[in-house]
Amino acid sequence: MSMRKLVNWVALTLLIGIGASAKGAADGYSAARARMVQLIEQDVRETSLYLDKSRLDMRVMEALAEVPRHRFVPVDSRDQAYENRPLPIGHGQTISQPYIVAIMTDLIAPQQDHRALEIGTGSGYQAAILSRLVKQVFSMEIVEPLGEQARERLKDLGYHNIEVDIADGYHGWEKHAPFDIIIVTAAASHIPPPLIKQLKPGGKMIIPVGSRFMTQQLLLVDKAPDEAITVRQILPVRFVPLTGEH
Repeated sequence: MSMRKLVNWVALTLLIGIGASAKGAADGYSAARARMVQLIEQDVRETSLYLDKSRLDMRVMEALAEVPRHRFVPVDSRDQAYENRPLPIGHGQTISQPYIVAIMTDLIAPQQDHRALEIGTGSGYQAAILSRLVKQVFSMEIVEPLGEQARERLKDLGYHNIEVDIADGYHGWEKHAPFDIIIVTAAASHIPPPLIKQLKPGGKMIIPVGSRFMTQQLLLVDKAPDEAITVRQILPVRFVPLTGEH
């Protein structure tokens, strides 16, 4: 990295800290969020060979520094909300490790004019992160109580560009297709064909593939303008399984 780029990165990092501190001062978690971001940055450096990069998009890091993760976990887990690890959210589901949220978001390269599809709303945290980075988020959750809770939570927190549907995400959301980016937050045994079909040419999808009891791999799917599909294996991961009738 050139000295100029390094100076710019340091300056932007300081701005993130200042901005997050100002926005998070009222909830008392700004320092914990800043520490979480530091841990993510450390993990990214340590896994740079897998990711083919040593730093993530600053917009992604800004979103992670601002979104109140403690509002997306059960009340009795709030003291652990900013630890860099997954946490249970009920119904056999989890909120993903912040590092995993960060790299999955970064790898699909979200842009302000994008329409994003998320499969597996869970607590709504990943959707909240995406909402800061794209025009519209369509999120699907098969577990009805989780979906209803996430819908209300996101509404209460002011995330108005997110639409939540209670449905089997394997089949995607054809009504709103095609999507610029798709993120799947549960492990499938294979890449669902309906999601490939609903991904816009030139778009990207990130998805963990594998079973609960075997190694899962995080895959980055690229759909070229001519609709040719390429798949890149990123790194081994561990997710709850994608459920539903398929």
